[in-house]
Amino acid sequence: MTPSSESMIKLFSYYRDAEIRGCGLLLKMMQRVEDPEAQVLFSRHIDDETRHAWMWTKRIKEEGGLPVPVPDGYQRRLGKALGIPRNIIDLFALTVIVEERSATRYTEHAASPICDEKTRAVLVEITKDEKWHISWMEDWLMNKAREEGKEDAVRETLARYRLVEEEVFDEIRAMEREWFGFTFSETVAQAQTA
Repeated sequence: MTPSSESMIKLFSYYRDAEIRGCGLLLKMMQRVEDPEAQVLFSRHIDDETRHAWMWTKRIKEEGGLPVPVPDGYQRRLGKALGIPRNIIDLFALTVIVEERSATRYTEHAASPICDEKTRAVLVEITKDEKWHISWMEDWLMNKAREEGKEDAVRETLARYRLVEEEVFDEIRAMEREWFGFTFSETVAQAQTA
């Protein structure tokens, strides 16, 4: 069960699109946060996201293609399901769960027995950054919540966002099954039970 280059180009374009959209969101958030330390962290994070988009672009070119449009991607679907974030805390919470999904997604893909070595190398490198992204954003979010006496509310927001995100990602899994006939999480589960 080896996916075609065309299918992989679609998937890599989806990954690329997510990195670009994440960068756009971070740029908007950066303009709303005056904390100098957060400005440094945002700058590094944005640098990572643009580098990740470039890494996926290069991987697409290695497959002999060019990026393809991604219809109604994950982040757009998630945004519709959650609604417009009301404040910077909601934006951070949203970004934390998106980064968590990226880390899980890339880890599953890399662990799949059908992942090629070039793709695995990209996934492993990006996943290292994703872990750092989650860490700094969650730390900043919880510190801000503590300052404002909203820790419980933030934990509730994160829990609610995670539930909605899982439902939205089920749609992405269905899209993946349509493209490939399987999902990467299924290939990992099958390999672990074999």
